[in-house]
Amino acid sequence: MNTIYYLASCDTCRKIIKALPKNNNLVFHDIKQNPISILELEEMYRLSGSYEALFSKKAILYKTLKLKDKSLTEDDYKKYILEHYTFLSRPVFIIDDKIYIGNSQKNIIEVMKVLNK
Repeated sequence: MNTIYYLASCDTCRKIIKALPKNNNLVFHDIKQNPISILELEEMYRLSGSYEALFSKKAILYKTLKLKDKSLTEDDYKKYILEHYTFLSRPVFIIDDKIYIGNSQKNIIEVMKVLNK
């Protein structure tokens, strides 16, 4: 099942979603309204190979909790992502068993190419 994990209140996510092709066949998963499960996170890990790759260091909580001053492990990244939605780098697309993490221009261009096929 092709899915986008996003935050409805995020302006960047909304802009990206608005630009998606109309018949994209994606399941939309708002991570604030419906927190990601451990199984969903483990699937993201399987596809990305790293919890750190899924972790947002731009999150306000990252700075508030002074996490940049700590030496975080993969288990720490997993724990924080499961504890609070803001720690998931957004959006995350899973399309045809491939993962696309974050909102970089390069990433979004790849997602658009795949969805326009």
